[in-house]
Order: sequence, then C-alpha cells, then structure tokens
Amino acid sequence: MVAAYIGEPDRQTLIESHAGLNAEFFSSLSGDISPDSLFNQLIEALTSGGDARLVLEAETGLNRYYSAPYPRDVIAFASSTANDISRPAFDHLLAKWAAGTPAYSEWLDDLRSRIRSAYSLSRNVEIAFAPSGTDLEYVALAAVAGRSAGGIHNILLGADEVGSGCIFSAHGRYFAETTARGIATTKGDTVEGLETVSLIDIPVRDAEGTALSSRQCVERIRQQLQQAQAADRFPVVHVVHGSKTGLILPSSHDLAELASEWKDRALFVVDACQARMHEDVAAQYLDLGCIVFVTGSKFMGGPPFSGVALIPRDLVEKAAPLPAGFRKIFRAAEWPSSWVGGDDLADEENVGLALRLEAAIFELERYVAIPPADREAVIALFRECVSQMVSANLGFEELLPHHPDEPERGERHPTAMRTLTTLDVSNLDQAPTFAAAQAMHRQLVDHGVRLGQPVKCIRREDEEWAGTLRIGLSMPQISMLARLSSSEAKNLLEEDLARVARAIQRLG
Repeated sequence: MVAAYIGEPDRQTLIESHAGLNAEFFSSLSGDISPDSLFNQLIEALTSGGDARLVLEAETGLNRYYSAPYPRDVIAFASSTANDISRPAFDHLLAKWAAGTPAYSEWLDDLRSRIRSAYSLSRNVEIAFAPSGTDLEYVALAAVAGRSAGGIHNILLGADEVGSGCIFSAHGRYFAETTARGIATTKGDTVEGLETVSLIDIPVRDAEGTALSSRQCVERIRQQLQQAQAADRFPVVHVVHGSKTGLILPSSHDLAELASEWKDRALFVVDACQARMHEDVAAQYLDLGCIVFVTGSKFMGGPPFSGVALIPRDLVEKAAPLPAGFRKIFRAAEWPSSWVGGDDLADEENVGLALRLEAAIFELERYVAIPPADREAVIALFRECVSQMVSANLGFEELLPHHPDEPERGERHPTAMRTLTTLDVSNLDQAPTFAAAQAMHRQLVDHGVRLGQPVKCIRREDEEWAGTLRIGLSMPQISMLARLSSSEAKNLLEEDLARVARAIQRLG
C-alpha cells in the first residue's frame, strides 16, 4: 500500500489539536448533554473526512443543510435532506469514542457484516464505502471501466431528484474543490482513469412536472441503451428507488425485464440513497445483477454524510484495476479487498466517515428490530397526521409519487416510501415559486422547524417551478414512536405537525 497522504487527521491528532467549539453553537442542544471535551472531540471528528458540506458555520453551528452532528431540540421532519443525529445514536458514539475506536479496516469490516445482517445479504455481496452519496457514483464507473473500447455511457435518471453533485461524479469528474482525503481538486476536472465517460440525463418528469410512467421511462432508457451500443460504449443505467419526491422508476417488473434483456451488456445501478426500502428489497435488486446505492444520512437518520455500495461479487471479480484518480478520493479499507488496485489506495483512516456510518447502521439495526406491523402502524399514523394537520389545514396538495394514470402503483407504494410527503405550497403568498419556497425553508429554521428542501417538480402556468416543501419521517423517529402507545404516538405527531403548520402560517 502507498504511504498515507496528508489530509485526514487520526483520532489522536483530533484530540491533541482540539481548540474547542463556540458554546453558542449549542443553544439548541438536546436535554442534559454537556459540551465537554469528549463531546467536542466527537463533534470535530464527525465533521472531518468529507467535503465542505460537513463544515459547521461559525454563526449557527449548523452545516449548509441546517443540520448538526449533535442532538437538538427542534421540530425536524427533514430526513429527505439531512438529519440531526438522534440522542441514542449520539450516546452510542460517545461511548465508542471514550472506549477507543478500533482500527479502520476492522471497523469497516464489522460494519459490512452488520449491513449484510440487517439487509439479509449473502457473502456474495461485496460492500464499498464512500464519504457521501455523490462519491458513490464513482463505484459504478469503476465497475465497468475498460469494458468497451468507446468508454462508458452513463444514463442518469432524474438528475434533479437524486442530488446536484451527481452530474459531476456520474460524469467521472470531481464535484468539489477538495476531496474527502483533503486533497485539492478543480470541480469539473476529469478523475484520472475516467476520461471516456459520456452522461445523459433522463428527466423523471415531463415539462409540466408530471411523473413519467414506468413504461415511458423504459422506452427512454432503451433508446439510450441502443445509442450506447451503436457508439461502442458500455452503458450504465441509473434507476431510482425513492427519488427526492418518492418516485420508484421504472417498476420492479420493468427493471427485471430490462436487466434480463441487457444481461452482461449493461450495468444497472439502483439509486436507493434515500434508503426508504424494506430490508429484503436490496437483495432482490442484487439478484438482478444490480449495484445498489444507499446512504446513511437520509431515512436511516445518521448524520451527514456517508455512502454504501452493495455490489454483486462477480462484478468485482470482473472489474479492471481502480482508476488512478481514486487515490485522491478513497482509502484502501473502503473498498472490497478483492478489487484489483485497492492496495494502491492510501492506507490511512477516515475516523469521521467510520463514525457517521456507525451512527447510521446503529439506527438501521434498531429499525429492522421493530416488528413490521409496528412500523406500518407508526407510518400510517404519520401519513394521517400530515394530511390532517398540514395538508388539509393549509390547503396544500400532496404530490403523487407515480404517474396519474398508474393508481395501482400508488396502492402498492412500499410502506417505507410512505414516510415522505411532498407538498405543493405555491398557494402561499410567500412561497409561490421554487425560489420563494427556498427562502421560506431557510426562515422555518429560525422558527425551530426543519423540513426537507424544495424540489423542482411542479410547473406553474407562467412556466416557473412552483414552491414545494417535503415532510419526511426517519428511522430514529419511527424507533422512538414505536415504543409509545398508539394514542401517545398520535398525540406527539399531531403536536409536532401542528407546530409545523403554525410556523408555515406565520411565514406564509
């Protein structure tokens, strides 16, 4: 293995160099937590080993998504964007930090075992880790690099609904000014070894904002597959299991047909980065030969950011050596040991990533331990309370997570996907447009309310995008609510969502 680059501090460096954080950061700190030395060391570690999105602003103690790596007493239904860490997960990390963290490679191997257990995956599934969901795009490109003389044709489904940085990483380019290894790069420059990647975006909505049907989606994917074949480029097809607005495209049936038709001639990647899926769904996609992307910072409820790629072993065995540019982005332990070229990556630790993953998998394990019937009951209560306390109360329409002519898909929409509701708030004087809704989203934070960011998904008559907001439940919230009686859970949800509605009314 190559010598470590200077970039990510190890645990001892974090402890020795810690200069303390501004106490004003913690005005909303949850409960009886005291921001002592151990607390501050953990916060500094949790915000290391990523890109600028992890940085806490000096004025607020929050990152650019208004979330924090410490528990806070705020009303938050923002799992579609970013979470504050839960108190149980934070306590879990504090105990682990105080006891001394394990060696990085051992820690990640343990996390791999726990992920396989939670998702009921076999040992034939390899797992790679990434500093964020955006970095996961590089995994798919590495899996097929060199397979065709003309390079790779990356077919991205719904770029507006999967993350803004993905249009760079999916194109084989750097998406930030600094990588998670602390190495300076130029945003938009090609990652060395990924020079021949073309990218096409297939919108998941038409010009009016209506979601495509599964069949429409398949037709557009098939056109791109044929174009890639004609150009002697190996196609990578990104499908979505849970976009920013809860879309699943194409349907599982249609994806299975496509994957069978193009077996060994294309790679299908399931973007399940929201992680709103039943624990047996990942295995179903993997059985089709797909790579599955999940992140720990959305529905799982972990702190920003962390990424997990679930990869069929045969893809790893057939893969070319990792691109040279990956030495600027990844550490050796983050890749399956059998992937050729992994030994050329830096033999160093990313304590921040390991901690963020630890928190996310802790939440995943708590969630899957809840009986499915209890989860479903909590989610049904959430849906009922959102509709009554917010949508009906304020006259908002709830966006359909499917094409209007596919009501049967709505009836079969997975339970975990029902934890997210996208609201059309354009009837408000202060949020008629997407830009105005963005401003309201920021203002809600000052009122102690965090919701999911607006998404461009509804077209107004004047051709502008309408204002939206998203309300999402997280795994830690479900774990907490499932411990309560039905009446207690309903009362708590009604109280919190009533506060959300009042805050919106004050601003609207």
